[in-house]
Amino acid sequence: MFHKEGHKIIFATFVFVVASFLLVDNFISTEWLQTLIMITLLVFLILILQFFRNPKRHTVLNDKQVVSPVDGKVVVIEEVFEKEYFKEKRLQVSVFMSPINVHVTRYPIGGHVIFSKYHPGKYLVAWHPKASEENERTTVVVENETYGKVLYRQIAGALAKRIVNYAKQNDKAIQGTDSGFIKFGSRVDLFLPLDTKIKVTLNQKVRGGESIIAEVHE
Repeated sequence: MFHKEGHKIIFATFVFVVASFLLVDNFISTEWLQTLIMITLLVFLILILQFFRNPKRHTVLNDKQVVSPVDGKVVVIEEVFEKEYFKEKRLQVSVFMSPINVHVTRYPIGGHVIFSKYHPGKYLVAWHPKASEENERTTVVVENETYGKVLYRQIAGALAKRIVNYAKQNDKAIQGTDSGFIKFGSRVDLFLPLDTKIKVTLNQKVRGGESIIAEVHE
């Protein structure tokens, strides 16, 4: 199953690969060169298909828990001052996505979207300290009565040139369902209440919609 954001690119890539195969077969007579070019084209097609895949995830709905919004690796767990919306200290958990990860962004909690904003910006590498403030990004806040407010921020990286955000203010958010897409690698930051119980560790690999990032501290 492929994400709708990739349908046009997948079709264009498929047409390009087929046309290139025909040209190689007709105009290149050297067998080893034909084979090399065809293998390269196939690898390119496979990479495009892999990037835009949208596997089904089995989210266990739980208003007391925050699930990972994306696939990737946990690269930041720290207390920070969140400047844009809360304007107070929060726990930040950041997940970095490599180009081979699934790039669907999913709602980390259920509830209602109370804030959604797009920011144009730079394309610093995703792990740059200022990437969350200076890169192209979107900020979304979802609230439910049990957990409270969770802010997640999609951040473009050096390769990512387009962020897609489906979350609109007053939308109903269903935990684990699609809320956006980031093309070609980046990261997502979560900003959580200070008294939340973090359930992941640095460098841990997580799966969007399934891995539990945090839960209410009881």
